[in-house]
Amino acid sequence: MSNKSVAFFERGSWHHRTKTLKEDYTVIYGKKGGFKTKEEAEKSYEKYNNEYEKQLRDNHLNIDKEVFFSYYLIYWYENIFKDREPENTYALGVAYVIYNMIVPFLRQNDYVRDIKLRLINTNYLNSLLEELAKITSSAGNKCQEVLSIALKDAKNEHYIVDEPMKGTKKYKRNKPKIKILKKEELKKLLVNSQEDPWYLEILLAVFCGLRKGEIIGLKFTDFDWDCNVLRIRRQLVCNPVLDSEMEINKVNVGKYTLVEKAPKKDSYRNIRVPKVIIKEIKKRKKEYEFYKQQNINFCEEEYISFNRNNGKPHFPNSFNDYLYRKCPQIAIPNISVHVLRHMFATILLEKGVPLVKIVALLGHSSPNTTFEIYCDIMDEREKILTFINTTFKSELLMEECV
Repeated sequence: MSNKSVAFFERGSWHHRTKTLKEDYTVIYGKKGGFKTKEEAEKSYEKYNNEYEKQLRDNHLNIDKEVFFSYYLIYWYENIFKDREPENTYALGVAYVIYNMIVPFLRQNDYVRDIKLRLINTNYLNSLLEELAKITSSAGNKCQEVLSIALKDAKNEHYIVDEPMKGTKKYKRNKPKIKILKKEELKKLLVNSQEDPWYLEILLAVFCGLRKGEIIGLKFTDFDWDCNVLRIRRQLVCNPVLDSEMEINKVNVGKYTLVEKAPKKDSYRNIRVPKVIIKEIKKRKKEYEFYKQQNINFCEEEYISFNRNNGKPHFPNSFNDYLYRKCPQIAIPNISVHVLRHMFATILLEKGVPLVKIVALLGHSSPNTTFEIYCDIMDEREKILTFINTTFKSELLMEECV
């Protein structure tokens, strides 16, 4: 509240001004008094003013029949859709389509301009969808779905006369195949890998969403143990070395070497990590020092995922090789490191973390990449996975990460 008080003293008591919206949308001005103190009058004014603002929000489309399409979509999501739908991953997907695809396109593009809601027709929507479909392979389908719901509500509320979406071209979506473990399978993997040399790497994939090359490329100096922060600054990749003598039209790979490579521009990131990972990294550091003392030829490069015999970093595919051996042993589906990364994103989506934040945590170059991969997950109206792991308290771990 500003320094200038909304209350005034008159005829022995404190008063404040009032505004009321009538059914014909005209405003009645008045005043209310009888308050013993200035503070009571100011508190009453705040209550009356909040009610007036709510009346304006609830009726502004009736007041202004010339509202633009993009403005209606925002109003629809904030005041109609959100009040009707629970806050789940589906709502997260709808919000992304409105705020990151349709509205920015309408306001920044010259080809299909933002027009007044009452002027929307099938031809206009076909042109709009044709352009939106170029964003990702799923964008046309998803934007069409959201616009259909929004414009159906617009017709039901008498903002438009008919439903122009009915005659639009249909867009199909190629569903990406995302493989994830069930809650019980994830718990089984975590419990049965605690004593294995790849346990820390599993935690980094599940609870930090790192790629296998990023995990293999981590050094002990990348961890801030006091602040529980991990810095992603490099990755290790396999570089094929060709045989010097090769037959015509036949390429032979003699061996592979490990090459340290900077991550993509958007993959440089700092991540808060759960305490269990800090605990495990300290344990791994002790192991590193132990093996270094045992072998005078130990390579002191400080990689956290190292060969116990010589200290050199593992090859990235060694992590997958471990998972391919481990999964059949404990009777769970075969998975790769990338599946564990998908599970990290799925957990975040289930917790309602905004997509733009998930983009940053995963190190994706564009929010559209993340949207495209996890579009199916965001479509689910029911809970996908609970991921409540009593042994590892995974929900609490994720809260620390985000």
